[in-house]
Amino acid sequence: MLDREGYRPNVGIVLLNGHNEVFWGKRVGQHSWQFPQGGIQHGESPEQAMYRELHEEVGLLPEHVQIIGRTRDWLRYDVPEEFLRRQHASKTHRASYRGQKQIWFLLRLVGSDSDIELRASDHPEFDAWRWIPFWIQLDTVVDFKREVYQLALSELARYLSRGIRMQQLAWGSPLELLHSFYAEEDDAPQEPNPTDKT
Repeated sequence: MLDREGYRPNVGIVLLNGHNEVFWGKRVGQHSWQFPQGGIQHGESPEQAMYRELHEEVGLLPEHVQIIGRTRDWLRYDVPEEFLRRQHASKTHRASYRGQKQIWFLLRLVGSDSDIELRASDHPEFDAWRWIPFWIQLDTVVDFKREVYQLALSELARYLSRGIRMQQLAWGSPLELLHSFYAEEDDAPQEPNPTDKT
C-alpha cells in the first residue's frame, strides 16, 4: 500500500523502561540494530498497526505498555536505489516505491523485561535486544534512517523533559550530560551491557 508519492505508511516504536532507556533490537542474522517498526495494513489505524507490530516483533500486548505520545505528522525517509534493487526484482515496483512515511509512538513498558518475547511470531524480526540511553548514537543507525530517527526522538523527547530541554542536548551527548535529565530519579542509565538479551 503506497501513497501517491510512493511512500509506504509505517509505524515506528520507541519503547521505554522505568529508567527512560529505550529498547534496541538486533535484526535477525545481521549486525544492524534498530527500533521496532512495520507497515500499516489496509484498514488499520496507526495505533492498531503499532500494537500489532509490537506483539509480532517484541511479543508485548497492549496491557504491557502505556502510550506516552506520538509524532504529530508523518516522518519520511527514502530508501536508496541499491537497497531497492536487492529487495525487489520488479522494475515496476522500484519505479513506484520511494520509501517509508512513519508515525512514531513513544511507549512505557509497564510489564517486565520477562514479558518481551522475540519469537512471538513465525517470522522474528530480532534475535537479540538491549536497553540503551534515549539519545542513541546515530552512527549505529543505517545511514538513510538517521535523519528520521533524530526527528522522531527529538519530537518525542518533549514528553520526557524534566528541568532541562532534552532537544537542546548535543546529539550523542556523553552519558554524564544525560544524568541531569534523570536528576529526579533514583537511578540514571548505565552504559549498555555488552551481553545482549536473546
